[in-house]
Amino acid sequence: MTNDFKFITYETLNSGTLARITLNRVRTRNAQNRGLLVELDEAFHAAECDDQVRVVILAGAGPLFSSGHDLGSAEDRVEREPGPEQHPTWKINGGTRVGAERQTLQEWHYFFDNTRRWRNLRKITIAQVQGTTFAAGLMLIWACDLIVGSDDAVFADVVGTRLGMCGVEYFGHPWEFGARRAKDLLLTGDSIDVQEAYRLGMVSKIFPRAELADRTVEYAARIARIPTMSALLIKESVNQTLDNMGMFNSLNACFYLHQLNHSHWAQIYEDKFPLGRPEHGVPDWSSAPPVLPSRPDVADPHAAGS
Repeated sequence: MTNDFKFITYETLNSGTLARITLNRVRTRNAQNRGLLVELDEAFHAAECDDQVRVVILAGAGPLFSSGHDLGSAEDRVEREPGPEQHPTWKINGGTRVGAERQTLQEWHYFFDNTRRWRNLRKITIAQVQGTTFAAGLMLIWACDLIVGSDDAVFADVVGTRLGMCGVEYFGHPWEFGARRAKDLLLTGDSIDVQEAYRLGMVSKIFPRAELADRTVEYAARIARIPTMSALLIKESVNQTLDNMGMFNSLNACFYLHQLNHSHWAQIYEDKFPLGRPEHGVPDWSSAPPVLPSRPDVADPHAAGS
């Protein structure tokens, strides 16, 4: 496949049995603008169509996997605003509607349904994660069947404490963290390290940062030796079990709660801004306190001077 992408790279490895997709917006810490998300969907589809590919690796270039949604980089603003460089997806899938309908339809297509579609890809997928993964970055790794982390990997969803939102659009938190841990991490904005993520069952392997890429390929190649039908049915058996336990309906319901949260803020502000602001207790994103590790013996690590 010719790699003519702007925001990601796509390559095949191990005699074509592995595909590696790499988020490649290093300057923005792989923040997810519309162009990146559309290209990512195209790359996943290309890997799914290629019968030689058995396992897909999703990686991120640079110091961290993904900082989450793009909240206003120059590229993001150009994509959104009307003009010759506006991304065409801002004019379809609800892009020409108004109010909550526009927000809901756009986020359903490009933040929610695409993530759910990647979760059900007909190939085994492995997220290769380093550094801190924030907020919507979690959606990408949770869509994967397996997560491999570097020994310095950290995970946090800070949208509750920094944007006044009830988590991200693909609300996998209770399924990945457990119910009470999910509440704690969302209400505080604290992070967990890769060792705790491993204990929770979210991360499958932990490798040294310098060896992460090579060891992930080694792990993926091992899984690629499994008969493809067996691998698919293992994946489907686990995913269907989760869906029968309520995950599918829960994801749908929580997406619309997310939209209600957006609508709440949009009704408060005259400019219809759909996120919380400092006057309502939500710190400015650019000046918010640092994300600190969650500790069982400390109520507030910021107050404790950790």
